[in-house]
Amino acid sequence: MVLLVLGLVFFLAVHLVPTRPDTRRRLIQRLGPNGYKAAFSVLSLIGLVLIVVGFGELQVMAGGNPQIWTPPAWTRHLASLLMLPAMVLIVAAYVPSRIRTAAKHPMLAAVKLWAFGHLLANGDLASVLLFGSFLGYAVYDRTSAKRRTMLAPSAPPAGGMLNDAVVIAAGVALYAFMLTVGHARLIGVPLIPGWH
Repeated sequence: MVLLVLGLVFFLAVHLVPTRPDTRRRLIQRLGPNGYKAAFSVLSLIGLVLIVVGFGELQVMAGGNPQIWTPPAWTRHLASLLMLPAMVLIVAAYVPSRIRTAAKHPMLAAVKLWAFGHLLANGDLASVLLFGSFLGYAVYDRTSAKRRTMLAPSAPPAGGMLNDAVVIAAGVALYAFMLTVGHARLIGVPLIPGWH
């Protein structure tokens, strides 16, 4: 559990830096733009590795990952349903579109849906720590982003119907991949029995 908590603290602390514009500005002045990006990427990767290793250790450790509550079966179906818009929003974060403009912060919206859905469907300690932490971070970052947006000029809408169609098609394809084989291969938990 120590590695998971350490990884979460490390990863989320690094990602909280952009929510503090003065701190971010000072770091960029000290490290330079490329140095800041490199440090952010390396530290984020270290945090992510600690999270993955710590989460995996808790899953296999006997008695190390107690069940806090037992989710009813319907929560898994709801989680699967929430992942569809989450996948579309992940794609929207990278493709200029009216969907991205309407969502304002599509990656944060995707993280909230992902974390909330997985919290509903998993009642073990490791999942509560992991998904609860990411949900809390995304809610905080979104609130912080609203304050930062008030201080910055609003960006004009970008993209049209074609880009919207690309975002939806790519999001649905990503969802189908994760549902059929991706989740089993990347996470080790098949979502559809027999597909892996």
